Amino acid sequence: MSVKEASDVESQENVRREIPALSKDMFVYAGIALVVWGAREISLLNLFKAGEDAGYWIGVVGASMMLLLLSYPIRKYFRFTFGWGPVRRWLAWHMVLGIGGPVLILIHSGFRFGSLNAGVALWSMIIVAASGVVGRFIYTRINRGLHGERVALEELKARAGIEQDGARSRLSFAPKVEVVLAGFKVKVQNPTPGWVDHLYRVFLLPSVQLITYVRCVLLLRGRLEKLKMRNNWNARQLGDHRRLAHKLVRRYLNAVVRVAQFSSYEWMLSAWHIAHIPFVFLLVISTFVHIFAVHAY
Repeated sequence: MSVKEASDVESQENVRREIPALSKDMFVYAGIALVVWGAREISLLNLFKAGEDAGYWIGVVGASMMLLLLSYPIRKYFRFTFGWGPVRRWLAWHMVLGIGGPVLILIHSGFRFGSLNAGVALWSMIIVAASGVVGRFIYTRINRGLHGERVALEELKARAGIEQDGARSRLSFAPKVEVVLAGFKVKVQNPTPGWVDHLYRVFLLPSVQLITYVRCVLLLRGRLEKLKMRNNWNARQLGDHRRLAHKLVRRYLNAVVRVAQFSSYEWMLSAWHIAHIPFVFLLVISTFVHIFAVHAY
């Protein structure tokens, strides 16, 4: 299939366009950073102090929100709560509380650690909140957004396989690029057992993907220039074909990497739960100790 035919097929497709997961993540994390920055600016105004009424009640509301975070695992794992609405809504509120609670606590503390028990509680909260952000990142890699619908590995492979075959057939005008893409797939599709391979797939494989993409772009440049001369394309037509070809390469590489990383993100999610839960208990205990100390002394 030629580039022109590929362009025609692409223009006839009526497929819902989705923002890439990484782009969505950047919006979310930028929003979290903005909220934390706003809390910091508010604390610098010294409008609220922990020992005064307003600062005290901000701390109470923040601590209550942190305590309500426990409602999500209760809803998820205890049978008597199974009729209390969809889990995905509880997860959404869990994440909202996981951001709002720490922000209020930071305003309450004025970004200062104070006494030992207050410092332990604050650091525990920061670790739990940061861990929650990491957990969300991993969670969205193996689920459809926040809807809690688990993406089966076989389904993901089948969907990626369709995308890969489609992308490669449309790139038949550039056989060298197809060879590079096929080699990339062979290189990453056979995982080796062990946590080292999981870490490689999560942290290093995207860099290999980027290098492969740049290599394909360079190969496409020369091939498209030859097709331009042969078909008398103008600059606009060349640009359209180049953008389409680059898009097809990205789609193929993204599909292969998504399949390759699936089991690794599952492994990371399991490891995350093991590390996250102890800090949650430490947060609850230190918070109660802090509250007791404040009212007792």
